[in-house]
This record gives sequence, structure tokens and C-alpha cells, in this order.
Amino acid sequence: MNASEELSTRTFGNEERLPRVPLPTLDATCERFMEWCGPLLTDEQRARTESAVAEFTRPDGPGRALHAALERYDAAEGVHSWLDTFWPYRYLGRRDRIALNANFFFLFKDSDEGQVERAAGLIAGALDYKQRLDDEAVPPIVQRGRPLTMEQNKFLFSTTRIPGTEQDTVRAPYTEESPGPSQARHIVVFFRGNMIRMDVLGPDGRPHTLDELMAGLRTIMKAEAAPEPSTGHLTTKARAEWAASRRALLALDPGNAKALDDVETALFCVSLENFTPKNTLDACDHLLHGDSANRWFDKAVSFIVFGDGTAGINVEHCGLDGTTILSFVDAVLNTSPEKLSQRSGAVSQGLPIVESVEFVLDDDLRRDIRDAASSFAAYGAATATATVSFDDFGTDAIKRLRMSPDAFVQMAYQLAHRRAKGLTGATYESIATRQYRHGRTEAMRVVTPEVLRFVEIMDDPTAGIVARRDAFRAAADAHVRRAKECQSGQAPEQHLWELQLIQKRRGAELGVTGPLPLFESPGWLTMRDDYLSTSSAPSVNIRYFGFGSTSEQCVGVAYVLLPGRFNVYLSTPRPVADKMQAFADRLRDAVHELRELLA
Repeated sequence: MNASEELSTRTFGNEERLPRVPLPTLDATCERFMEWCGPLLTDEQRARTESAVAEFTRPDGPGRALHAALERYDAAEGVHSWLDTFWPYRYLGRRDRIALNANFFFLFKDSDEGQVERAAGLIAGALDYKQRLDDEAVPPIVQRGRPLTMEQNKFLFSTTRIPGTEQDTVRAPYTEESPGPSQARHIVVFFRGNMIRMDVLGPDGRPHTLDELMAGLRTIMKAEAAPEPSTGHLTTKARAEWAASRRALLALDPGNAKALDDVETALFCVSLENFTPKNTLDACDHLLHGDSANRWFDKAVSFIVFGDGTAGINVEHCGLDGTTILSFVDAVLNTSPEKLSQRSGAVSQGLPIVESVEFVLDDDLRRDIRDAASSFAAYGAATATATVSFDDFGTDAIKRLRMSPDAFVQMAYQLAHRRAKGLTGATYESIATRQYRHGRTEAMRVVTPEVLRFVEIMDDPTAGIVARRDAFRAAADAHVRRAKECQSGQAPEQHLWELQLIQKRRGAELGVTGPLPLFESPGWLTMRDDYLSTSSAPSVNIRYFGFGSTSEQCVGVAYVLLPGRFNVYLSTPRPVADKMQAFADRLRDAVHELRELLA
């Protein structure tokens, strides 16, 4: 987009003018792939990987045919990005459970409001955002004069992932089936295993007042514990299994279709917990998984409010990335609920309509639900978590040391991991690419030759301060360069992954049917076998951000890095909990040590 072009102030007004995600050439991608995986490989593994790459990219090789198909797709009418098909396959194609494995959470800043006031305020803030979104009055985000895509905002309200046998689908507004904004007027509130439909917009679409929302929530909280096991437990199952359970629900009784419709079309969910978390870590863990009787993990947005007013959000990831949720949360939390309610045009219209959402169950479904509940409770218990917090250290202090804040903390993770586990392993970092049309994220791999040298020299007793400092700065500079490459769409992993997926979808048609050694090569398998999976969410309205780990040895590292503080939430499978705890301890040391080194 030319700087001279005037930017639209409408939410989706700049979408068609955004540049397309660049599609790298096959040769550039393969060269970069070797560069990225190289530091993690032995000489013999590197040679095997180079051979697989050569086979893939030979003039009449499979890579050429697959890449040519991707180029044709990228040029086709109606296609916004060469990743248009990749994202649904990546997110909706996964067959394991999404609860704890894919959904992510934010723990909001503290508030002195009680549970009902806090929940009503969040509902009012979300309704104000929805009204403005419907009118395209949410200002598009502009960074350094460049507008960012706002497309994901279409999936904030009335969006629900629907389980499928082979691949999931999404039920959402702004689609052919449901054009334009959501027309729903209700949310679903969970309390003590009950699911309650509450109309938060009146018949003319205007929101209820804060007092009326509070009155509706108080009515809901008079309920006894639910007599039947909660169908919400089923959303924790592996996707094909949940799809089978959903079919059984629909086949058993026509009333179940209405109950599912109430949940799936709800603007969002609100889970009211009837307890107070023991501490911050306990709050984070309940936001990540919690009691699945009180959740519908397929819902795009679920606010969770505890007995003392502590609150957060759990997000289904298929259509929403952290940056979109941060903007939404900031809009809800930056202004008082009273002002947001007033701005939304809320009017007094009596107690909101409150109705129980009830599923008809038979013994088989009750057993299915109980099994899902106990299996997920065990899965949650088999996940170890920890928080690490630095109250006197953040981006301001790092900038004073003349370093990129993200490079500083990523190098601290590398040093801490090397000291905790005795090795340097594949590390993923999510890089936002919303400056492109329908842009989402790019997969960055953090380990470079400079990182290897840095972690080695930091524990070399013969190395002096100057050598260590130089190695640290060289590693940080290499990190910044790679991050910029990712932001400009020059990264190999998702490109190669989409070529692999094209073969699965269309291999016979394209004449690419044999095995592709590249995707069994040591380079491909090692580069993507995460030891650390990292992502950041910078907002003053967030205390912690978190997600589950991505493999048996992986530590999920979700961090909130702000001018004056730095908070990290860690998760890993319980069998390697001691390694995660060692990583947390080493991280505290590494941050202090690296700060001193630059000072």
C-alpha cells in the first residue's frame, strides 16, 4: 500500500489493499531450511538431509510439481493468500484434543470487583465491542503507518468449532451460511455444571444494562448443581471421538439439536466458578483446563470468572491468534464497564431472559461423558506448570542495555535450557504477520549458529566478559535478522509443510504419489521436534498468558514482557516436570546474569 493512499477508518476497510503474503521460491525455501535445521544436526544427519532436499528439488522432482500447484492456487481468483488452505488444515486437521493442547488463555489484571460485578462488566465490554464491530467502528490497527488485517475479528462472536471425523469445521458469522455479523442475542453461562442461555441483547438488539446483567447472573447462581453430567466434558475428547459423541447426541433426541444450537450460536460463553483460586498459578491452570463440566472448549471465546472476581479468557485457536484477542481484551479492560455499557446504547428492559440449556442423555452418553471427564481430569493432572516472574525488569531495562527485548529473553531461554537439560533443542517462536492480507503468524526457529556459540561460551571458564558479551550480542543480532525475515514472509517451515499437505490432498492428480524423503529427513524431524515452544502477549491488562506444551519433552513458554515487568507461564508433561523446574530456576539466574553482562 502506498503511503500516499489514505487509510480507511472502517474496521475492514483496508483489507483488499493489504499486500499479499509473499510466496518464496522453492530454492530460497530449501536453502533457508538447510540453514535453519543445520545447527541442530550432526554432519551425517546434515548430509542425509541435503540429499533429501536435492531429490525434492531436482528439475523434474516432486517439489517442483507441488510448488507449481501452489503458485497456481495463489494466483487463483478469490484466493487471499497461498496459506488460505493451510490454516484450516493446520488447525482444524489436528485430531488430538484441543483442550489444553491448542486452546490458550490470558489471566486478566486484578480488579476489586466481586464475581458478579466482574462478569457483568466483561459481558458489557464485549457487547460494546460487538456493536462497534458490527458497525465497522472498531478502528483498524496501524503499525508504523501500515494497516494490519482485522479479518480475525469476524471470529470473535458466535463462532464455534464443530468436531468432524477427518477434519473439523467452523460455525461462524460472516460466511455464506450466515452472512454479515452474528444476529444472536444470547450468551451461555456455565455454573456448577449447568448451562444457562441468557439473552444479553433485547428484542431490538440493544444491550441490557449492567444492573440487569448482574441480576440475570445472580438468578443463574441460585441454581443447584446440575442433575445430569455436563455435555461440556465431551469437548475435551480427541476430535473424531467427540464427533461420534455429537452424532449420538443428535440421533438420541430432537431437543439436543436445539441445545447444541443454543451453545454454538451463543455470542460467547461465561464460566462462573464457585471457588477462589489458591494462588496465581492455580488461577492460570484453571484458565488453561479447569473443570470441563464448566467449559465448552470449542467456543471461540470463553470468559472465566472465579469466586473472588479473578478473571481471564480461554480461546479456541483455529480462527484467532493472540494479537487479535489482546486488542479485544484491551478494548474491554481499558475503559470502565459503566462507560462501555453506556456507549453500547444499553437500555433498561427488565430481567434478561434466562433459560436452562438441557441435553437429553441415555446411559451410553452418560457413561461417555463421565469417561471424558475423568480422562481429561487425568490429562490435566499429568501436566506440570510453573510461573516465573520478574517484577523489576522489563523492556525498559533491556532497551537501556541497547538490545532488542525479545532477543534478550529468547537468549535467556536458550541459556537456561542448555543449563537445565544439557543440550540445545529446537525452539519455536510465533511471529505475527498481520501486515499481509489475511496474515496470521509465521513459524520462527530460534537456534542459529550464533546461539550455539553463545550458550557454549557462557559456560566456558576460560572465556572473558568481553568474549561473552560479544557472543551474546552476535546471537541477539542474528535473532533480530531472522525475526525480520519471518515478518517479511521469508521462512521455510510453513511453505514446505503446505507442499506436504498438497501432496496428501492432490498427490494423485499432480502425479506426486511416492514417499517424499524430505519429510522423513533428520533435518525436518529435528527442526520441528520442539524442546521450547514460545510466544508472547504484551499488554498491561494481562498478568499471565499460557498454553500447553507441544511434545513429550517440550516446555511451553508463554510470556508477558512489558516496560516494567516480565511474567512467564511454563507447562510440560509431568514426567519431565523436574526438567521444567530446573529450567525455571536457570531462567531466573540467566536473566540476572545476562543483565549484569551487558551492564
